[in-house]
Amino acid sequence: MQIETPPVDYQRVQPSAERRGLVIVHTGDGKGKSTAAFGLALRAHGRGKAVKIYQFMKVPSARFGEHRMFEQLGLPIEGLGDGFSWKSKDLEHSAQLARDGWTRAESTIRAGEHFLVVLDEIMYPLRYGWLPLEPVLQALRERPAHVHVLLTGRNAPEELIALADTVTEMALVKHHFKAGVPAQRGIED
Repeated sequence: MQIETPPVDYQRVQPSAERRGLVIVHTGDGKGKSTAAFGLALRAHGRGKAVKIYQFMKVPSARFGEHRMFEQLGLPIEGLGDGFSWKSKDLEHSAQLARDGWTRAESTIRAGEHFLVVLDEIMYPLRYGWLPLEPVLQALRERPAHVHVLLTGRNAPEELIALADTVTEMALVKHHFKAGVPAQRGIED
C-alpha cells in the first residue's frame, strides 16, 4: 500500500443548474448494485421522502433480509417476478410478470408521488427481451421533474447509460463463489 498525503485544499464546483430528479444506474459484474440502491433508498426514507422499490426478479412473497428490514421501517418493497430465469418453470409467464410489473412501476414513476423509485434488477427483463427498452426510456424522459429513478442490473443498455445522469459500474475484483464458498444469508440476501 502506498501512503498518501491527506488533501488540504478543496476546490468546490459551483452548481450551475437547478436541483431536479435524476436517473441513476448501477450496473457491472461486481457485487453491490442492489445493496447500493437500497442504501440510497434508506437515505431518502430517512429524510422523510416517499420511496418505492420494485424488484423485477424477486417473487412477491420474498422474505429476504432487505424485505424484513424494509417492512419494519415502513419502506415499501415489492417483488414483481417469479425468481431468476434458471428457476422458472415457464419463461413466458416470467416475461408476462415483467411486463405487468413494468406497468405498475411506470405508473408509480409517472404519478410523481414518490421522491425515489428503485427498479431493482430491471436489466434482466430488458436483456431477455421481456420488456422493450423504448417505453422505459420514454417514461424516464417524461417523468415528473422531481422524481429520481434508480435502475440496477448487469449490462445496462448503452441507450440507458446515455440517458442517465449518474452511472456507476461495479467491477468484480474477487468473489468468494470462485473459491467455492456458497451464498450466505445476510450477505447475498
